[in-house]
Amino acid sequence: MKTKESIKKEFDAVKFMRDTRDKISLETQNMNFEELKKYFEQRRLKYTK
Repeated sequence: MKTKESIKKEFDAVKFMRDTRDKISLETQNMNFEELKKYFEQRRLKYTK
């Protein structure tokens, strides 16, 4: 019978995605459409420089 070797992950992409999604949801939960547009525009500019 073969045994499964456990590989230690240095980066967990699923955990990162879920944490980021939850953070954004908390930051934007009470925003209207115009505020959301401004929020995402600022984030886009911040991360494209």
